[in-house]
Amino acid sequence: MKRYTFLEHTADALIEAYGTNLDEAFENAARGLVDTMIDIKTIEEKNEEKFVVYARDLMGLLYNWLELVLVKVTMNGLVFSSFNVKIRKNSRGFEIKGVGIGETLNLKKHKPKTEAKAVTYHMMRINDKKGKVSVRFLIDL
Repeated sequence: MKRYTFLEHTADALIEAYGTNLDEAFENAARGLVDTMIDIKTIEEKNEEKFVVYARDLMGLLYNWLELVLVKVTMNGLVFSSFNVKIRKNSRGFEIKGVGIGETLNLKKHKPKTEAKAVTYHMMRINDKKGKVSVRFLIDL
């Protein structure tokens, strides 16, 4: 199964990520986000960065998750080639706990692609059908 696909969009990056469950689809969504900014093949898995994200619903969770990954890349200079997350429902909504695996950004080593400004709710969707999950989101470039 493909991890993610870059769909056609006139000005921004539209990504659809896939998985056999929500955890895997969210992991692949984050990979797609990073691969929009940096050639993910140039990133070595040297360190782990912990993530904890909360939201009232799954759309908010996807948004908050991707926004936090974007902040870690753009503000903290961390790049990730893989993720391992667990999504859980709790009394206040949903949470993600997990790790991003990668290294510190090095512009001589990592090949920059484009600057991502923000994740948006525009065109966002989550489709969960028995063993086949897809999430779609738009990144403002």
